[in-house]
Amino acid sequence: MKVQTVEAIPVAYQEPTDHNRFRSVCLVKITDSDGRVGWGEACAYFPEATLAVTKIVEGLAPIVIGQTPLHTEAIWLKLKEHSWWYGTGAGIASLAISGIDIALWDLKGKQLQTSVLDLLGGPVRNQLPAIASLHGTKASIDAMAEEIAAHTDTGLHGAKVGFGKAGDADLGFDETRDLAFVDKVQAAMGPGKDLMIDLGVKNFWDVPTAIRRARAFEERGVAWLEEPLGHDDPAGYAALRAASGIRIAYGEREWNARGVQRIVETGTVDVVGLDPGRVEGITGFRKAADICALNRRQANAHNFSTAIVGAASQALSFACPACYLLELQPVYGPAQQDLVDRPIWHVDGYVNMPEGPGLGIAVNEDLVQSARMDR
Repeated sequence: MKVQTVEAIPVAYQEPTDHNRFRSVCLVKITDSDGRVGWGEACAYFPEATLAVTKIVEGLAPIVIGQTPLHTEAIWLKLKEHSWWYGTGAGIASLAISGIDIALWDLKGKQLQTSVLDLLGGPVRNQLPAIASLHGTKASIDAMAEEIAAHTDTGLHGAKVGFGKAGDADLGFDETRDLAFVDKVQAAMGPGKDLMIDLGVKNFWDVPTAIRRARAFEERGVAWLEEPLGHDDPAGYAALRAASGIRIAYGEREWNARGVQRIVETGTVDVVGLDPGRVEGITGFRKAADICALNRRQANAHNFSTAIVGAASQALSFACPACYLLELQPVYGPAQQDLVDRPIWHVDGYVNMPEGPGLGIAVNEDLVQSARMDR
């Protein structure tokens, strides 16, 4: 039961939770000598990066072909060693390794007729709370508050809202508007629902602005403030940490466990975002989440891609002690709803437990082929 083929498939799809913007990712399909198939995903998001990752996966394929899928750690190390010149510590290589590694874990589970969750050691919790992860896109604050409350009324435990995104929301620029948004969303959701604020790349706050806004958000009970100073500003985050007690989140743009360790050691991050499609797969996510657990930090899957990364995030979040909740896109498009037979979802605000061998999903290959970028 050796690896027989490794196929890199660049796809593009519209994302309704991101203002119907086209996103692209590289899916990885690994087939063994008995015809079993494992699926993975590299979250490249941009077409040029997706096509680059496709070429890297094709270049790494000879290292994987002929190997035993059970040896995920050994193969992961070989891939990192091979990419020493163009992937040491970060970059496109990490994305490619992510897609291959997720597919190998899926295939390993299918060979052993065991779920990835069980292969990771089993669930460390019986329930996994879910929150909505979405972007603010409308000009009307009242309309956005009503929309977000409708999502949390399904049982979701709160919402993480991205500022500075496509659309007409214009959030993250004017303090008065931002605070009015927080007040109205919290009132619309009602008590017992958490609100998290996630700054986008279009927002630029200097340290005094971040401190002022963080203090105002803290007074209003915002659960955490994500990337208020971008992904890499240790001195700025140290000043923010000293001036405010709000929980600070960042880290989803790190490439590997070493990067996560670096930011944790600064003492400025409370919630570390991790993306299995970026941080060197299931293997890399687990290593990074273990660092978070050892340092009493929360890890949080950046579950904002297709159903394949969703299934990996589901298994990892149940298995890793540092993961306390899971973000779900409240509006599914084809990449989440139709790509697999059993999309991850929630019941009364709690994520369903993974079932079945591997990632527990069967991929709609007709949909994959129709979404190919290289047709």
